Amino acid sequence: MNAASLSDSVRGGGRATDGHAAAPSDSIRDQVTSGQAIRPFRIDIPQADVDDLIDRLARIRWSAQLPGQGWERGVPVAYLKELAEYWRTGYDWRAQEAALNEFPQFITEIDSLDVHFLHVRSPEPDAPALILTHGWPNSFVEFTKTIGPLTNPRAYGLDPAQAFHVVVPSVPGFAFSEGPVDTGMTVRRVAEMWVELMDRLGYTSYGVQGGDLGAYISPEMALVAPDRVVGVHIDGGIGMPTEADVPTMTPDERAEWDQMQGWMSGGVNHHTLLRAAPQTFAHAWTDSPVGLLAWLMQKFNEFTPLAELAEDVMDRDHLLTNISLYWFTNTAGTSSWPMYDGLGAGGFVWPTGQKLVPTGVYAGGSALMRRLAERDNIIAHWPEGNTGNHFVPMELPDMHVADVRAFFDKVR
Repeated sequence: MNAASLSDSVRGGGRATDGHAAAPSDSIRDQVTSGQAIRPFRIDIPQADVDDLIDRLARIRWSAQLPGQGWERGVPVAYLKELAEYWRTGYDWRAQEAALNEFPQFITEIDSLDVHFLHVRSPEPDAPALILTHGWPNSFVEFTKTIGPLTNPRAYGLDPAQAFHVVVPSVPGFAFSEGPVDTGMTVRRVAEMWVELMDRLGYTSYGVQGGDLGAYISPEMALVAPDRVVGVHIDGGIGMPTEADVPTMTPDERAEWDQMQGWMSGGVNHHTLLRAAPQTFAHAWTDSPVGLLAWLMQKFNEFTPLAELAEDVMDRDHLLTNISLYWFTNTAGTSSWPMYDGLGAGGFVWPTGQKLVPTGVYAGGSALMRRLAERDNIIAHWPEGNTGNHFVPMELPDMHVADVRAFFDKVR
């Protein structure tokens, strides 16, 4: 079942719960009841799809284990067998679906595409707005542990003066947002869509935040609408040196650059792979849940270099909910557009800087990175004590919330 058919199963908005999700605003309710562009949405995966997944997981044809140790040739067979069996018999999709439906969700058409988003209003009426953009291979699920304390800090023992009304859209081609229908999708186009979304919700001033793919889209929003965006907070990827910067480096910086080449080139280069043949790989990931599971866990483990396994630092059910969404919405292929289309004609590049609004980063880097970051950005927040891997909101939600609040407290 794809995103378009899922949008046809709309049957009401999410419920409000204490410390979790507030009811939709009056303006949103007015738009819904008057038949305008925003429609309430509720996740409701057909039982036949759930049964099909379980059946496929019971009939896996396993590959032989190749010689070698650990993960050096990819996801080990024994590890994947145990995880797949848990997905089949221990993981409860319906419980996770119900938890996701606690957040008010909506669908609206922007730029001829149906866009899914969460809109969680804070109980603090004067709270500013904040839009969070997820990464790849993630989904809006990336932020489910941080939405509560961001929107209702009072319920978490935090200062209510730093509350936000939170909007979490699904990037086109991800989860319940319709995939691109042409080859023109770019991060700039998504940024323009998000500005339109925030306008449609009635927000004339707001902060933007994101990591991974979200770290590309968020600065683009400032370039599109500097009169609306008060600040850009990203998790990383700022001030990263390239070959073009080498001639300007000091000897110490050049030594750092040489050291960086090892970890920057490690793992499976998904940018190269998905730029070359996304349709080819999508056939396998769409037909085989264990193939999809192996691919996504390969990437999640590469994105957690400070841990032995991704699930050592991120909850197993949280990871599987994200993977289940990719399976149920058939978006393994449609979500690959950033690699083959969206990040520039020359392939992988680091996020674009901007000097129109202040920028903050969750984890500041070395003096070299700070120098390069300040060349292209107005740095207002550069902490050096934060830790964590690639998807911080999933791994360290409290630290991520604290850093987001600290940055926007400086610029709002």
